[in-house]
Amino acid sequence: MQENQQVGDRPITVSSGLGMLLFSLALVLVSPVMMIIGFRSGTGPVSLFWLLPMLAGIILMCGLFIVQPNQAVALTLFGDYRGTVDTPGLRWVNPFFAKHRVSLRVRNFETGTLKVNDADGSPIEIGAIVVWQVTDTAEALFNVEDYKGYVSIQAESALRLIATSYPYDDHGGGALSLRGHGEEVSDHLQRAIQERLARAGIKVVEARISHLAYAPEIASAMLQRQQASAIVAARSKIVEGAVGMVEMALDQLAARSVVHLDDERKAHMVSNLLVVLCGDRATQPVVNAGTLY
Repeated sequence: MQENQQVGDRPITVSSGLGMLLFSLALVLVSPVMMIIGFRSGTGPVSLFWLLPMLAGIILMCGLFIVQPNQAVALTLFGDYRGTVDTPGLRWVNPFFAKHRVSLRVRNFETGTLKVNDADGSPIEIGAIVVWQVTDTAEALFNVEDYKGYVSIQAESALRLIATSYPYDDHGGGALSLRGHGEEVSDHLQRAIQERLARAGIKVVEARISHLAYAPEIASAMLQRQQASAIVAARSKIVEGAVGMVEMALDQLAARSVVHLDDERKAHMVSNLLVVLCGDRATQPVVNAGTLY
């Protein structure tokens, strides 16, 4: 079994098409003149020599082609790759060359919404936008069957791999996550797609996540989990600040000798201050006219 032959771009020298266009038109226009002369001389009906310039002109015109800006044309002769032309303008080559046009412009591809499991096993929906362009015409045409379809399949494959490599949310653990570290995840996605498309002569300009959400069947439960996590984080911050304020109050009272408190009174003061500072509702002050004992 023959191994796949890797083909890469190579330049080919071609002629300017303007001169050949004028020459071909001249040959085509000469034929009617020769036909008229032949009929007047009486040799026209039996001689078809006047057709030869027209046929030659038509054949030469088949070698003319136009290269648009940001476009390349790969040339093959009976299945053999001969080279690529990427200089814009009217060009002429051997009329028997087959011409394969490829756009070098930047393109966008948007994956569909994929349903996969993240690193924690939670079902999520994810989508991405891939910006790409062809950089090697020969590789795009001859190394893969359909380079456009190849881009879509490999992009979705890389997106599935990335989605299963990260959790949707880090839940306060500090690890990389799909939701909290979009730039890092997008860079990883771009590298993963580029590795797959390199053999097709395609450069990935940019790749980014365009859609990210929990699957509908767990979206409600995960929303409650996120809300609970947010409440716990907020409470932790409040408690941390309250403890610092209580500590500062005790230190200042002791440093200024405003009042001397024993351990029991300190505990009672700390308890009251924490209730006031950590409570989620406004407190009602109660004046204690007696003593603790």
